[in-house]
Amino acid sequence: MVQEKNDGINKDMVLPPMQQNRPALSWGSKIKKKVRTVPPCLGKFRPTVGQCCHQCTPDSLSKKLGQNSSLGFHNLLSVNETHTRYRGWLVRRVCCVLFVSGCKVYTSPVSNRLERVCQSNRVKETLTAEHKAPEGADSQGQSSLLSPFFPLINTCISPGVLRFMGWLMLKVFPSVFDRVQVNLNHLSALQRASQEGSPLVYVHVRQSIMDCALIPLVLFCRNLRVPYTVCPLQINSCFLRSILQKVGVVPLPSSVLTEQEAETDGLYSSVRTSLVRELLHEGQALSVGVSAESGQGGQWLACIRQLIKEGSVPDVSLVPVGISYDCLPKTTVQVGLSSVLQWLWALLWRRPGGSVRIHFGQPFSLKEMCESGRCTVDEWLPLQDLLLPVILNNRTNIMFGRRRMSWLLPSEHKGPAHPERDLSIAIILHLIFSTTSCMAVMSTSLVSSLLLYRHREGVSLSLLCRDVAWLTEELLFRNKDVGFGGSLVEVVHYSLSLLSPHIIIAAVPSRTDPFIVPRPSLAATLHLTVQAQIVTHTFVLEAVGACAVSAMLCEVAHSGVSSRVRSSGVDGEEVKGDMEFDVALCQSELTERALQLCHLLPPGFMPPCQSSQSFALDAVDSLVHCGILIMEEIPRDVPVCDFWKKEGALAWTTTDDPYHSDSDCEEQDLRSYKISQPSRCPEMLFFLCSMLAGHLRALCWTTTGLDYLQTPLPEAEFVAQVHAYLCDTAKKKRQNYESCSEEAAHTAVRTLIDLGVLSEERQEGGVFLGISPLFQLSENRQKLQRFISQYLYN
Repeated sequence: MVQEKNDGINKDMVLPPMQQNRPALSWGSKIKKKVRTVPPCLGKFRPTVGQCCHQCTPDSLSKKLGQNSSLGFHNLLSVNETHTRYRGWLVRRVCCVLFVSGCKVYTSPVSNRLERVCQSNRVKETLTAEHKAPEGADSQGQSSLLSPFFPLINTCISPGVLRFMGWLMLKVFPSVFDRVQVNLNHLSALQRASQEGSPLVYVHVRQSIMDCALIPLVLFCRNLRVPYTVCPLQINSCFLRSILQKVGVVPLPSSVLTEQEAETDGLYSSVRTSLVRELLHEGQALSVGVSAESGQGGQWLACIRQLIKEGSVPDVSLVPVGISYDCLPKTTVQVGLSSVLQWLWALLWRRPGGSVRIHFGQPFSLKEMCESGRCTVDEWLPLQDLLLPVILNNRTNIMFGRRRMSWLLPSEHKGPAHPERDLSIAIILHLIFSTTSCMAVMSTSLVSSLLLYRHREGVSLSLLCRDVAWLTEELLFRNKDVGFGGSLVEVVHYSLSLLSPHIIIAAVPSRTDPFIVPRPSLAATLHLTVQAQIVTHTFVLEAVGACAVSAMLCEVAHSGVSSRVRSSGVDGEEVKGDMEFDVALCQSELTERALQLCHLLPPGFMPPCQSSQSFALDAVDSLVHCGILIMEEIPRDVPVCDFWKKEGALAWTTTDDPYHSDSDCEEQDLRSYKISQPSRCPEMLFFLCSMLAGHLRALCWTTTGLDYLQTPLPEAEFVAQVHAYLCDTAKKKRQNYESCSEEAAHTAVRTLIDLGVLSEERQEGGVFLGISPLFQLSENRQKLQRFISQYLYN
């Protein structure tokens, strides 16, 4: 364990020295804040991350993570002789081999697992129900049908192969990452949880194939049980597949090409559920990745939930794992031996791609979450019920509820009952949000968000350093961990070095302060957008409130209400000075706009246990806390409570009036807000609005692009054509490239399906998408586009 310094900053948290092969930057300017450091914590205390939900799992919450103990971060790639029992010159050269050989490996018996899975009632019933095997068929006929799944069932953990792969990763990863930082305090909580008896299930949000390698490596190096890892990729090489299956990797069956194709196979689902049952009975741990975009991977969690409901498994402990990258590694859809060898060869000529920070959340009981009744889905409603009356009929009294995201768990031929399926979806949403909350904000994410949302036209180095220090403090105040620390100039220099392929750094001889501009290209903008997503998650409350304020201000501007502009007036589209609007924003209307907007958010942004109305109220309150809004003070000639005079007349009530209350003397005036006038308030408001602009603009462009699509189309082809249209639109405008990613296209199509704009038709070739009759009218599509575009700040 690395000891802490007196200032509470670990040695592992200091940024690595700048490497010579990185692009040279001009740092000749004398920055006034050069001496200032960027703290990774508030004082000597780090933000408390990874705690389980206080509402759904209060019993698990009582088991503390151990925040009172001394915190420390360990660089997993820093292996030296102190990690072994030996010392000496020779030990320093073979310390990695000695360290790996000394790590504990838990055995994985697979003696009769294949027989138990094949003879399970669930698999037999599926074979009979789908007429793949007649009743009373011999075992040889059933074995031929189940033969594609034999390698999955026989997946095991071989101690020798696991140690070799651990040594190989410890040797290869230093060429991929500068460091892999792990919170040791969280690992001590995992050790206590593993001793309680319930198997551990690690859940992470899919970002890269590296996720599947980092989690087992961390647990192996810390003498914890290595989990069976669900790999969503198709592995073409038989040799590579056999090696990975001996370290607990569960790949897709060789008979399918994609995970979506595998999940639609009823026999695969039965084999998967039976396999999970046997693994949990053996006491094995599992590692599952869930896609927040499509919900893929959630079927594994649903089958665990089903096993607990049936009583086949007593309980499991879910562990959210937050993995943060300085630079997200690229992921290929299919893995082959040649592609792996090419990747290893390329590592010899490349520089490390930044650091990784891993946080393991607090384990919590899945049985407690499901059976306590605290995780409810009673207020879930289809999105079209929540928003269509507002969009098409301008109805003011909107329905309260949460958006049902049934697509997070694709339905099977014989899926669970509707309430149980909704509960499984609620668990998936809960884990996506918990995992995202565990993730630390890396320095590249912070700089990317500033360049994208605050300084799109460019920024000087000194101003960027000032904003980095400001935004770091804002993140820490919001209880968000950061994965960096050290000198302010070192943090900015390190981030710009990693982001150098996606930015332009201009060093003019006449000025000593370099100027940084994000590259106006599709690839550069998409890279910065992916890096900045975690900052958007942190400020989502303020972003929703800011977009609601922007929508109301646009309505005021279109209605012709006058406003005053102080200072230097307006020059073109740039407002110089502070704007003072002579309008009051009604709290109820502002909350209503925020409520409508929160229904359009992708999964993982809203807390799963908070009502939408409460989230909207918090969004408005957050703008008051950060100084954008101030409470409107209405001057009164008379006191609010005046029993003798109320608007010039006496108001008498009888004492036996059942509706009489002492509060009747209060005037039921609704609260109202005004835009505050600090010099940075408009800039902060636009900064927050820009965080959600990419998602909202993709929705608007997709709605417009429906006129150019020949529907109905297969779902995959429909999403591909929408993605192509978004890219073409952004290229024509030469801006807003963040709205044309594949994730943005997929999320926009899914939102339009939930809104009822697109209809799903199941045919022999799969699911086909077409425009619903209601939105074949251009008038209704224009209403939808106006509704979404009101939240867009231009």
